Amino acid sequence: MIVLLVVLHVIVSLFLILVVLVQQGKGADLAGAFGGGGSQTAFGARGATTLLHKLTTAFFVLFVVTSMTLAVMQAHPRSSVMSGAASTPAKAPAKK
Repeated sequence: MIVLLVVLHVIVSLFLILVVLVQQGKGADLAGAFGGGGSQTAFGARGATTLLHKLTTAFFVLFVVTSMTLAVMQAHPRSSVMSGAASTPAKAPAKK
């Protein structure tokens, strides 16, 4: 289960990196290079939500969910192969 979750986490991480790198920044046009864009608000104009924005949000949510799930699963291990091995204490050697 953990191996499958780690593989999913790595795939989601790679897609998140790719989606973020494909996006165009707010000041990527020619006016942004020379300090333009004065008509925007303090944090930039709010445009329509694009497909890349929706993909970024979805991959971010998946990344956080897989990260938290992996952290919880590692903090509380279920069982181990060796968990029942030491159920009976070892006997001391016989005294002479």
